[in-house]
Amino acid sequence: MLKVETCCKAYRVGAFGGSELLAVHDVSFEVAPGEVVALIGESGSGKSTIGKMILRLLRVTRGSIVFDGGDISSLQGRRLKEYYADVQGVFQDPFSSYNPIFKADRVFAMLRHEYFQGLSGAEWQSKLEKSLDAVSLNPADVLNKYPHQLSGGQLQRMLIARALLLDIRLLVADEIISMLDASTRIDVLNLLGDLKSRGLGILFITHDLNLGSYISDRTMILRSGAVVELGATQRVFGNPLHPYTRSLLASVPQLHKTWREQEAELGAAPPGLDDGGPGAAATGGKLVEAEDDHFVAAFSGDGAGAPR
Repeated sequence: MLKVETCCKAYRVGAFGGSELLAVHDVSFEVAPGEVVALIGESGSGKSTIGKMILRLLRVTRGSIVFDGGDISSLQGRRLKEYYADVQGVFQDPFSSYNPIFKADRVFAMLRHEYFQGLSGAEWQSKLEKSLDAVSLNPADVLNKYPHQLSGGQLQRMLIARALLLDIRLLVADEIISMLDASTRIDVLNLLGDLKSRGLGILFITHDLNLGSYISDRTMILRSGAVVELGATQRVFGNPLHPYTRSLLASVPQLHKTWREQEAELGAAPPGLDDGGPGAAATGGKLVEAEDDHFVAAFSGDGAGAPR
């Protein structure tokens, strides 16, 4: 369905744009129908940039993003509108997606104007209520309300309902639960799991390893704009091969261990993680299949973290 091939994003920086900053470097992956792919990395690693390129909010510098066999970079006018009928995004801060001077359900009215002008009032109301029910929202509780009258969880689920109105096939979920409280997070995660079972493909962008492992079928670990490890989630988390992946997993707080014990473990992390040191970055940017459906970027070091 979605295929990202050696995708790069560069920005012009410095005096008069004389230098180039490569924010995303040769990233390749696919998302199939009914599959959740987690894109995991620290802040500034290029996660959101990849999501925005898929949503055509940013242009690809080099490489291609292909949806149903067609390169999306060439889409214009009606064809681009059709693409957005299949692919939608939901972002981290739900409040920034609403204009505070308008009622929150204006996001649905705008969608009706663009895609459902042929529906009668009753037909539209029925379709709208079904989409809200799919995300466990009572229309009476959220319609005709201003954004400040609703919680972050309600606003986020309204954005997901907006995407569902279009019967989309791919959802780019960019840190969509990081601003929600714990009780609401599990509701949204379970909702995404339900949508996956209906055949929706999901790119789940997060910095939280626990969330990524909970919901995804496949996982990508991103570092400094490049994928360092990719594969089935159980393999990436169960047998991490790249030193950076191991370092991320070692950094996750564990309630059954004291801070002193965790600090001691971090001090014994695999070599090559310091900037400029051996294995600090992938060498060559190419992924090698270390085992079935488990790829890792080549890295240098003393062999402690070498792919096997």
